[in-house]
Amino acid sequence: MIDDLDLGFDEPERGEKGRHRRSFRKRKGGSGGGRGKTFLALLMALVLLGTIGGGAFYGFDRIQNYFVTPDYDGAGAGEVTVEIKNGALLADMADALVAADVVKSRKAFVEAAEANSRSKNIQPGTYKLRKQMSGESAVTAMLDLKNKIVNGLTIPEGRTAKNIYKLLSEKTKIPVKEFEAAAKDPEALGVPDWWFTRDDGKKVVKSVEGFLFPDTYEIPPKATAESILKLMVDNFLSVTGEMKFADRVQKERKVSPYEALIVASLAQAEAGNKDDLGKVARVAYNRVYGEFPCNCLEMDVTVNYYLESVGRATKSSKQMTAAELDDPKNPYNRKLRGMIPTPINNPGKEALEGAMDTPVGKWLYFVAIDKEGHSAFAETYPEHQRNEAKAREAGII
Repeated sequence: MIDDLDLGFDEPERGEKGRHRRSFRKRKGGSGGGRGKTFLALLMALVLLGTIGGGAFYGFDRIQNYFVTPDYDGAGAGEVTVEIKNGALLADMADALVAADVVKSRKAFVEAAEANSRSKNIQPGTYKLRKQMSGESAVTAMLDLKNKIVNGLTIPEGRTAKNIYKLLSEKTKIPVKEFEAAAKDPEALGVPDWWFTRDDGKKVVKSVEGFLFPDTYEIPPKATAESILKLMVDNFLSVTGEMKFADRVQKERKVSPYEALIVASLAQAEAGNKDDLGKVARVAYNRVYGEFPCNCLEMDVTVNYYLESVGRATKSSKQMTAAELDDPKNPYNRKLRGMIPTPINNPGKEALEGAMDTPVGKWLYFVAIDKEGHSAFAETYPEHQRNEAKAREAGII
């Protein structure tokens, strides 16, 4: 019955190397456009399925999806929240929207996004959307920042884990104890076990300190203490991975990545100006691994870290007693030989760069000399004393 239906195909021709080839004939008065061909193909499928029987129309619905994008109409109804994760591609976004029944198909959203030049501005985060929206409506809604649930929190550089738990608790109302409990197993939070390898012979102390990368975070509405800390650890791994931090410090600094992370935290705590981060890191390396008489750090910031960790108030260098400075029970004692057990805070990218790409110098001493926090560096103690005199004249110390 369909023998006389002209679908506009020529008979097979022999192409080069004997392959069959089909070509379209342009009809008289016809446009030859895609719409006509799609309609004709659907009509053909309808006729064929009709001859087979009523039950075959189920198959027609499936065939139709190859030609027509499954999509809802309009702006939808109700309300649903959808999280778009960092690094999500359009297809990933579409999958999240389909799972929440915001759009009918991945194709509906992707095609609408590709048709909208502004879709590249869709940001990761959590969105308040409606169910059963058209792909176009979903794209429009996600470009409207009024629909983005803003629950951001900035973690400053150089904060200790204990301090970070307090900041997170204040923002999320999750008890500090839950963050402390989640932090007990750094590897469960995503820190690879090789990060806790040391080359200096010191006992390994597994701590999340140093791995909670300082940044601005979008906290999902249903986040847990564990999921938030995992987010921060994942950010740390991404940043250090892009920097090739682990590879470079082993090759160029000849130390394990964990020891270099400790140095980055020391530089973050001691440098009064970002310009000096690399030089302070060099002093730490020189004191512990170089020709410093005690091969110890002699940095008061390590004492303060210990005081905070045991629940005591931190102090300025002038306020510290001799007993506090050289407490034999303190594993962060400034006089102990070698590198301290763990980082003393969570350093930012510039401090990590300072510990990785450290300037060449034999400095063993430094002291702040101006109100902007810049330090003067010295290789010998007499030179350091002269720098201290300049600092006193400037009213810095």
